[in-house]
Amino acid sequence: MTRDQDKLERFLNSLDGEVVAIVPNIAIHFYWAHRVNFLLIFEKVG
Repeated sequence: MTRDQDKLERFLNSLDGEVVAIVPNIAIHFYWAHRVNFLLIFEKVG
């Protein structure tokens, strides 16, 4: 996710509604290294 910070920031700024929550899906790899697979983003529209 460190490589895609700019893309994530542009995406969040382009949303029309209000961001309610961002939930990361974290996986544990070798030697207890944590890695974010994807983000689940909740947006309040209305």
